[in-house]
Amino acid sequence: MINGVINIYKEKGYTSHDVVAKLRGILRQKKIGHTGTLDPDAEGVLPVCLGKATKLCDLLTDKRKTYEAVLHLGISTDTQDMTGTVLEKREVTADPATVRSCIESFLGEQQQIPPMYSALKVNGRKLYELAREGKEVERKPRRVVFYHIEILETDLPLVRFRVTCSKGTYIRTLCHDIGRKLGCGGCMESLLRTRVERFDVKDAMRLSEVEAAVGEGCILSHVVTIEQMFSEYGEIHAPAQFDKMLRNGNAVPAQEEMEDGTRVRMYDSGQRFIGLYEYEKKREQFRLITMFCTPEDFAESRKETP
Repeated sequence: MINGVINIYKEKGYTSHDVVAKLRGILRQKKIGHTGTLDPDAEGVLPVCLGKATKLCDLLTDKRKTYEAVLHLGISTDTQDMTGTVLEKREVTADPATVRSCIESFLGEQQQIPPMYSALKVNGRKLYELAREGKEVERKPRRVVFYHIEILETDLPLVRFRVTCSKGTYIRTLCHDIGRKLGCGGCMESLLRTRVERFDVKDAMRLSEVEAAVGEGCILSHVVTIEQMFSEYGEIHAPAQFDKMLRNGNAVPAQEEMEDGTRVRMYDSGQRFIGLYEYEKKREQFRLITMFCTPEDFAESRKETP
């Protein structure tokens, strides 16, 4: 079984679940999960976690993401993108400078209302299911952050821009909100996700390329290991008396003082990577955040011990 994260280029027409299903067949392993849904018509970076790395899915979902989007002003749709039913068309009277100023006004923290055509659930029902039934329900605004917005090209009514944002942000809704603020309406023409954490679009592999790499026997060279995913954190190698505590997922005493909340990669005395730990200054210990070793790993370790 492969353990790690692979940078997949999700092509148009595929859902994120489609990508996972196809990878299960190509890699011949079941334990696979993606790190944040991309709409079927969107494309770009989709980090996919394999094997033990599926525990990373939530951690990667929380990371900042960068997109390149094309905003189409003057058109409003029910899905907030060009795949939906057109609700209204209006003339675009704003000049490029006004459009730029409007888009840049969204920098920073915003309250965003999720679109009806989304997978969020209300009372156990996905919003898009209700939308397809012609129902609209109240959605609570959610805090999102736009860290960076850059206008790349303006050819009204089209505007291409790059945006880096927090988790849970809908770029479709950003386009809708920009159009509403300008008074002419707007929707998303296209969307390309260019970066998630360390994963860049220039390095992303299409499914056909993954299949070819498997056939050539070099797929592991394209997989980022779990340890590499935490390369920015320091290492702690615990002495042998703490091995049992580590393997049971218990906190272990700290041998040195560091800043409260510091995260580290924890290893046992056999240099086995156990998982991600966090230093608690008050208790002078490291507590477990996520364990990546399994009982089977420890069983194999005991067999290898003479």
